[in-house]
Amino acid sequence: MLVLVAPGQGAQTPGFLTPWLELPGAADRVAAWSEAIGLDLAHYGTKADADEIRDTAVAQPLLVAAGLLSAAALGEVAPGAVAGHSVGEITAAAFAGVLDDTAALRLVRTRGLAMAEAAAVTETGMSALLGGDPEVTVPHLEKLGLTPANVNGAGQIVAAGTLEQLAALEADKPEGVRRVVPLKVAGAFHTHHMAPAVAKLEAAAKELTVADPTVSYVSNKDGRTVATGSEVVSRLVGQVANPVRWDLCMETFEALGATALIEVCPGGTLTGLAKRALPGVRTVALKTPDDLDAARTLIADVSAAR
Repeated sequence: MLVLVAPGQGAQTPGFLTPWLELPGAADRVAAWSEAIGLDLAHYGTKADADEIRDTAVAQPLLVAAGLLSAAALGEVAPGAVAGHSVGEITAAAFAGVLDDTAALRLVRTRGLAMAEAAAVTETGMSALLGGDPEVTVPHLEKLGLTPANVNGAGQIVAAGTLEQLAALEADKPEGVRRVVPLKVAGAFHTHHMAPAVAKLEAAAKELTVADPTVSYVSNKDGRTVATGSEVVSRLVGQVANPVRWDLCMETFEALGATALIEVCPGGTLTGLAKRALPGVRTVALKTPDDLDAARTLIADVSAAR
């Protein structure tokens, strides 16, 4: 079974959209999305520097657009399950047919603006902890006032909180943690700091036309599959202020019988986690269009094995 996944914020790098816009029809599609949401996605994906695309209001729509564009470039894909990490859940909702592409971009534009506004209230951020035992790490984070905002599995937890709290973590790492790596994000996402964004997303969600998922949609909230479009959207709204449980998502992939996983552009993070947590599952990360042939071969192999 094939799982199609979409990365979250922090995966973006300057110019990463450039080669994708050279594909037939891609520039026109991105131009239409840009007009729909009032943001020049082509500019930010090709010419903007790292600080500009670190802006939450820019990064989130850019990541969803890149995910949708790269998935479309694959051609016919019939995954058995889809999932996204954090903002990638909106990309996954489009993969599952819950939202159309334009609706997904409009929702993520609202999400990005609302979360950027919430993040501006207090100086906050996120750092990845590499290594360590969750049973030791989580209590240590809580002692410092930090939230384990992403429990990613494969020995990785992301802490979120104020910059002061993150500095204290750098000076006082939990036992067994090898490194603390600051992430390219502009706020403490998936914590109580994002609570003001929830109400704005709730209002935006009421305007959406949704459909039930056409494939298994695996939720960040608890790793469970979600059967209705209304529940998917409800979870998308609440998830901005609650931890991401990617470890549980990967457990569900395994339980569903996943044999292959493709991560859409800008791929790399989630395939890296899968290689450590899901041995035996073949992976392809879409970083540039050069990766499309390997992904198509993997899709064909999965289809032939059915």
